[in-house]
Amino acid sequence: MPGPLYIALIPLLPLITFAIISLVGNRYFPKFTGILGTTSLAISATISLFTAWQYFFVEGSVNGVYQQIISFKYTWLEFSPNVSIDMGALLDPISVMMIVVVTFVSLMVHIYSLGYMKGEERFSTYYAFLSLFTFSMLGLVLSSNIFQIYIFWELVGVSSYLLIGFYFDKPSAVAASKKAFIVTRFADLGFLVGILLLAFHAETLDFQTLIQRLSTPGDYLNGIISASFLGVSALTWGLVLVFIGGAGKSAMFPLHVWLPDAMEGPTPVSALIHAATMVVAGVFLVARLFPIFAMSCPVALDIVACVGVFSSLFAAIIACTQTDIKRVLAYSTMSQIGYMMFALGVSEYGENGLGYMASMFHLFTHAMFKALLFLGAGAVIHYVHSNEMKDMGGLRKFMPITHITFLIACLAIAGIPPFAGFFSKEEILTAAFHSNKLIFGLAVTTAAITAFYMFRLYFSIFWKSEHHPHHGDDHHGEGPKTMLIPLLVLGLLSIVAGFAPFHHLVTSDGHPLHTEFHLLFAAGPVLLAIIAIIVAMVMYKKESALPGKISEGLKSIYQAAYRKFYIDEIYLFVTKGIIFNLIGRPSAWIDRNIVDGFMNMMATVTENFSDTIKPIQSGKLQLYAVWFFAGLMGMVLLFIYLWA
Repeated sequence: MPGPLYIALIPLLPLITFAIISLVGNRYFPKFTGILGTTSLAISATISLFTAWQYFFVEGSVNGVYQQIISFKYTWLEFSPNVSIDMGALLDPISVMMIVVVTFVSLMVHIYSLGYMKGEERFSTYYAFLSLFTFSMLGLVLSSNIFQIYIFWELVGVSSYLLIGFYFDKPSAVAASKKAFIVTRFADLGFLVGILLLAFHAETLDFQTLIQRLSTPGDYLNGIISASFLGVSALTWGLVLVFIGGAGKSAMFPLHVWLPDAMEGPTPVSALIHAATMVVAGVFLVARLFPIFAMSCPVALDIVACVGVFSSLFAAIIACTQTDIKRVLAYSTMSQIGYMMFALGVSEYGENGLGYMASMFHLFTHAMFKALLFLGAGAVIHYVHSNEMKDMGGLRKFMPITHITFLIACLAIAGIPPFAGFFSKEEILTAAFHSNKLIFGLAVTTAAITAFYMFRLYFSIFWKSEHHPHHGDDHHGEGPKTMLIPLLVLGLLSIVAGFAPFHHLVTSDGHPLHTEFHLLFAAGPVLLAIIAIIVAMVMYKKESALPGKISEGLKSIYQAAYRKFYIDEIYLFVTKGIIFNLIGRPSAWIDRNIVDGFMNMMATVTENFSDTIKPIQSGKLQLYAVWFFAGLMGMVLLFIYLWA
């Protein structure tokens, strides 16, 4: 295995790049900061690939079981001989996979941004923020203890705030960044409380020790199960609260409201956040603690499954009605993350832990085709200068490379063989079928809806009638090579990534998992997806009155879906109508009139009393002498009285 220095370089290179660009790059070499950031990420990605090769094919396994390796570890804060906060790097199958995914997708975004962001006034700042975000995510996935992951979890939140609000002169971008930051902070409060509960009872922050103590029978497990609140064990509370933190980052219902608004950031940022970094952090967190969920707390795992499958279907329905192409992809991301979540939720620990493997497999394949979809959408927006589908149509003639690669991504996410999404999605459906037939039915329905809305998007952009304005000489085709090369690379990976040997994946403590795939079982979902694609083709390949008639026929349902089922309005009503008016205003009145009034009254009494006794301090010695002798006589009389 690569030594500690090599592993440390993977996250440290983006951090060093961030420091250089922030301190001197913007001033002394602003035009070259993009090259610096991209080169740094290329080195980091190369080290990640080398590490993965060494781990999976050379030194990572013992007797066929992959080991957990602490690459390096040092004590940061020590509270007692038994309690300390360490900083380290944990290598196991999911962390090694994640460093490859994060560095590779980030590298594609860095290369793409050289063309997409060219000429931006804050070009250097953009690359500094990208480097900070990548460092934060790499630190998160390599964390060796639960407190360390929380530190980087918050750094990811800060980085996303900076990137989403990059265009700070736009009020909508500022509002979107604040919304993302505030919503995820509320979720992170749950995460922090969950960390404290688990760590307090397990008496450790270290992942390996924490998982061992809370997933096997013993005093630690018995203690956290016996401790309860409202009839629910402390273990269940702890895991559910940790999952709330993950649900916030991964935009699961009802903490998803920040995700579509996050599209206000530059499109490459959307690709980075949605494809393989911030929104999959919640999935990674549940996967990291999976043995505790599965062995000790199936109730918490059931919650993960229910929230995941509902979020997946909910987002897919909304995506069918959106007209902004980035918002369609945003809800698509929410739906696919829901797939990963419920796959974990329906997984059983042990050799039949298919859902766990399928979730990680889908995370890997989704990173490729979702990054491709967002970068393809960015190329389209770059061409027509609009996000709206009504301004598009017929672009296959003008953007052949974007057209082909976008089609590949749509086929992959729709689950059409032999594209990458087919293999991972079928594994998830198989796991759901063996575990919960209701979840399986909802998952198949979601898969069909996914195929429909993605090809609604595809046909509306690249077929139909031409609505986009013709550009003059200032427009340079479908984009420079720096934008097209990432599309071609991701397009290739969206075809072949499904053949990756994911049967090697193991759980967090090294327990082996195996794949299960049956061709006949896959035929039904694939057939439904093909039917959905045909329906989308009939409705959107050419100009047709059919979509309007259907939306008119389903007027109330369509309008509700278009308005995102009014979740934002409900949040606004709760925060402004209830919390502000029913709680905030009365609290403000009490604070103003009772608390402040009492303090003002005390101040007034003190002031009046001081005005009364102020003349005593006149500066006249004769008057001081009179008071002195009066006081002395009073003391003498008091003494005589007491003596008598």
